[in-house]
Amino acid sequence: MVAQPQYSSSPGDDLPEREQRILAFERQWWRHVGAKEDAIRSEFGLSAARYYQLLNAVIDLPAAVRHDPMLVRRLLRARDARTSARAAREFRTLPHDQESND
Repeated sequence: MVAQPQYSSSPGDDLPEREQRILAFERQWWRHVGAKEDAIRSEFGLSAARYYQLLNAVIDLPAAVRHDPMLVRRLLRARDARTSARAAREFRTLPHDQESND
């Protein structure tokens, strides 16, 4: 038998129940993106875009870090990597005439 990690969910936990459910949902692994999007719709009644907006807000909460520090840090690293990759793509695609108008 494998020991399951214990997460704070006591009545004194200052992370609201919906945010706890979002983090619990993110602990799961999905083989296909479509399967996760379908599960988001059935579990939360939200579009994938709205769910990810909420998730990004949740992982910025100090209470979320206290609730599940390893998961939240992993999600923050993934978000930072996506942001950096997006910024690098935008930087490389600037037309030469916009780089300098001297």
